[in-house]
Amino acid sequence: MSLRLKFNLILGLAMIVGIALASVFTYRFMQENAREEVLDRARIMLQSAIAVRGYTVGEIRPLLALQQKRKFLPQTVPAYSAHQYVAQLQKEYPEYSYREATLNPTNPADRATEWEADVVAWFRNHEEEKELIGQRDTPTGPSLYLARPIRITDPSCLTCHSTPAEAPPTMIDAYGTANGFGWKLNEIVGAQIVAVPMSLPLQRANETLIVVLGVLAAVFLLIFILLNILLNIVVINPIKQMSAKANEVSMGALDVEELEVGGSGEIATLGQSFNRMHRSLVNAVNMLDEAQS
Repeated sequence: MSLRLKFNLILGLAMIVGIALASVFTYRFMQENAREEVLDRARIMLQSAIAVRGYTVGEIRPLLALQQKRKFLPQTVPAYSAHQYVAQLQKEYPEYSYREATLNPTNPADRATEWEADVVAWFRNHEEEKELIGQRDTPTGPSLYLARPIRITDPSCLTCHSTPAEAPPTMIDAYGTANGFGWKLNEIVGAQIVAVPMSLPLQRANETLIVVLGVLAAVFLLIFILLNILLNIVVINPIKQMSAKANEVSMGALDVEELEVGGSGEIATLGQSFNRMHRSLVNAVNMLDEAQS
């Protein structure tokens, strides 16, 4: 087995092990990074929905107070405004889903499902917590969710949700008196939940991993080529020259020119030693010829 082949086998094995280890650590890092990116967008979506809810209560509802007496306008409901706003965002990010899951909502469509009710219950049992991140299995695969509590902090909200007697008649006409009442100030009544399939961060991690591994493989290939060129210039060619000279000397050609040696490395030292051996051999042969003559 040639020196070049041995060198390339060892170098190739080292590169394979290096790429494998880099793949494992890079994939984990990319997964976590993609997960955090998805959660950051979910946070922006939630914060935007909160801002829209506040804007609706503070500015839209007072402007439509007169019209509300004649006809119920869903535009005055914070949850409706938040859903409409997020619906526009979902055109750009269709993978994200948004829910304002409520235990006792006015609109039955907002009623919390079993797992959403568990999230609301968790916030009720951990009132100091402002955010919950979790993962759940769905029929379409694992799903990542980010939730924040819906707490009644504005007394004006109780106008529609304390008792049917205090609620606007137009709202009663629209939704009846069975749901959405009995809320209390500072009570957690629901949770804002943004969910996204885990396949999204995994897909982004895979795409990034492919790019990183492609670049890494290209760098390793370049290093492999450069090392082979360097090996050829520094080691292989000088050894071939010494081997050819040694072969000529061994065949009796003592008058061959000495090797041209430059530098101070191991190969140069070997070349210098070979030249000394050559000269010593020539001197020994000459002394033997003189003794015989």
